Amino acid sequence: LEELRFKSAPVPGEGSNVVSYGSVSFGWLWGQSGAVLGSGFSCDGSIGKSFSRRIHFILLFSRQGKLRLQKWYTTLPDKEKKKIIREIVQIILSRNQKTSSFVDWKDLKLVYKRYASLYFCCAIEDQDNELLTLEVVHRYVELLDRYFGNVCELDIIFNFEKAYFILDEFIIGGEVQETSKRSAVKAIEDSDMLQETVEEYMNKPAF
Repeated sequence: LEELRFKSAPVPGEGSNVVSYGSVSFGWLWGQSGAVLGSGFSCDGSIGKSFSRRIHFILLFSRQGKLRLQKWYTTLPDKEKKKIIREIVQIILSRNQKTSSFVDWKDLKLVYKRYASLYFCCAIEDQDNELLTLEVVHRYVELLDRYFGNVCELDIIFNFEKAYFILDEFIIGGEVQETSKRSAVKAIEDSDMLQETVEEYMNKPAF
């Protein structure tokens, strides 16, 4: 594995890499600068699971406590979700900005970061990597920036369906599926182009 790791070390430019020797696989996820975002190895070929960090839910809310986006990867009744949202928003907004971005909450761990007027919060397993989750949050913000151009709270409010679309391209079932910003943004741009084409066709007069 040491030999494989040396020969296949990640190079600058976002992406992923997997090398195998028989039934043993080793792989990485890395960012634009070449910094490794996650790594793992598997003896049964299921290297994808080694990368994964199980996210239970993602919340975006403002400094005033207004919920702007919520994505749940755990099945819960609506009443329970509302209770959790109120509790988490209250916990995070009451914390000093100079304190840690990690909060132990019940049997999970909250990882959050504030960008301008919005808080991005993820709930992960207690044993999961908090720093890697912060990188996941930052990557989502980068995707939003790349699509909207210096994203702000109003972009999320008036184009929430785009924010959900980007999130679904990036994370599926609570696990990171697409590490490339270019690929994720291209998917929604292609969707926009298709929608414009359909609208243009529907607006044409019929003869």
